[in-house]
Amino acid sequence: MTDTAPPTDKPSGKTSSFGFRDVDAKEKVRMVRGVFDSVASNYDLMNDLMSAGVHRLWKDAAAAKLNPRPGETILDVAGGTGDMARRYAKMARAAQERRGGEDASVIVLDYNAEMIMAGVHKGGEPEMSWSVGDAMALPLPDASVDAYSISFGIRNVADIPVALAEARRVLKPGGRFLCLEFSRPTASAIRKAYDAWSFHAIPRIGGWVAGDRDSYQYLVESIRRFPDQATFKSMIEAAGFSRVTVTNLSGGVAAIHHGWAI
Repeated sequence: MTDTAPPTDKPSGKTSSFGFRDVDAKEKVRMVRGVFDSVASNYDLMNDLMSAGVHRLWKDAAAAKLNPRPGETILDVAGGTGDMARRYAKMARAAQERRGGEDASVIVLDYNAEMIMAGVHKGGEPEMSWSVGDAMALPLPDASVDAYSISFGIRNVADIPVALAEARRVLKPGGRFLCLEFSRPTASAIRKAYDAWSFHAIPRIGGWVAGDRDSYQYLVESIRRFPDQATFKSMIEAAGFSRVTVTNLSGGVAAIHHGWAI
């Protein structure tokens, strides 16, 4: 697998949200890359700030929902430093030790080379491999993976329907789709409390600890621009997935969307 070509300077003619602003879709790609270049060395800290430390439990729940199995090829898109991929590899290996089977293959793919390098430096599992690539143009053949996951990454994609269509394309018949993402709290009290935390505390702490208030401001704004659970479920179904379910976490602060390529 190879890196995708860099975007051209010519505007795409399509707009996409970058926080609370609407920008040209190609410009968003460059801007998001800049954000993650900036936060790569503090990625774990970023997740702790964005979730008040609960992201580890959310990731455990998402990995259990995906249920990795021996011999599967699992693609973890926007895989960052490999937190989800490590879970998948360990779970598939544990299942292999119980019932036998071939080694799983877990591909970590991220558009940002700095994130991939941070993950490689952090260390991986024998089943893992690393690649730089674009969620909107996956460097994989049709029907080539058993499971596709994307965690806290799809809201940063310039064209979400295109990314969902690519997920559907690379999944084998009967393959599983899973998206873990910040979402819309279901209770107004939780929503108000999380808005107060995210809009007021997170950018300030990002400025103090990581020296980068602007990147953290974008990240919290991107959460509020992301579709709510029902809207995103409809988008997944429109991409051709069946039996799509939504599991709210922490009262809807985050949600797992799961579907099947049938």
